[in-house]
Amino acid sequence: MSDRYAVFGNPIAHSRSPAIHAAFAAATGEDLRYEALLAPVDGFAAAIAQFAAAGGRGANVTVPFKEEACRLSHRLSERAAQAGAVNTLTFRDGEIFGDNTDGTGLVRDLVDNLAFPLAGRRILLLGAGGAARGVVAPLLAARPASLHIANRNADKGRALAVSFADIAPLTAGSFAELAGKSFDLVINATSASLAGENLPLPDGLFAPGALAYDMMYGQGATPFLQLARTRGAARGADGLGMLVEQAAEAFYVWRGRRPETAPVLAELRRQLSP
Repeated sequence: MSDRYAVFGNPIAHSRSPAIHAAFAAATGEDLRYEALLAPVDGFAAAIAQFAAAGGRGANVTVPFKEEACRLSHRLSERAAQAGAVNTLTFRDGEIFGDNTDGTGLVRDLVDNLAFPLAGRRILLLGAGGAARGVVAPLLAARPASLHIANRNADKGRALAVSFADIAPLTAGSFAELAGKSFDLVINATSASLAGENLPLPDGLFAPGALAYDMMYGQGATPFLQLARTRGAARGADGLGMLVEQAAEAFYVWRGRRPETAPVLAELRRQLSP
């Protein structure tokens, strides 16, 4: 019987993860099946327990359960403990091991796929939830000139910055406090694009040659990328590459094999092209 894996989220019908892991399995010869499962907003822990009891080997976790998955884990990887958020669970001998591959996926997409080195760059991270938490430490490890977190709730953003201050200096504040600042890389880690909303971003945010990066993806440009284009961003990229790269890292965590990502990303791009 094939080993069983899944991704849990709410909503989840839009997830491309089953197709990505099916492609990885075919390319590496690994015998597994992977499905997308909707978990009730107040029933994530029960859904995970049921899946593990039925023989599930591992699971990915997406919005809005990443921080709850962290609390649910018996053991955490260093990167998951730093993030306080988990997107990859492994079930073994009645124990849940929590990991976070989001930051690795983001950095690989930026540096390798988009040829955008991070060292010495001024980076703005929009949002302070689970998606943002998962990428702060890997971004800091890439030695940017600065990392600033902006959030609607400025206190939550500042609390996130404080929790990573032992790694490297970083700052935080509200969207309104961005006025007069400019950045080389602006990363949207909020759920605004999922909701079709625009963020209240000031003019002048994008420095010459700046890259706008949205962790969300879909057919055509997301609302954030559309806004960034009108505000002077030189380049824009959605989160499809991050999705594929974090999935490859999760596949490696589970199976000990690192699949090639370029063919899978190219096929997903083809499928999503208008």
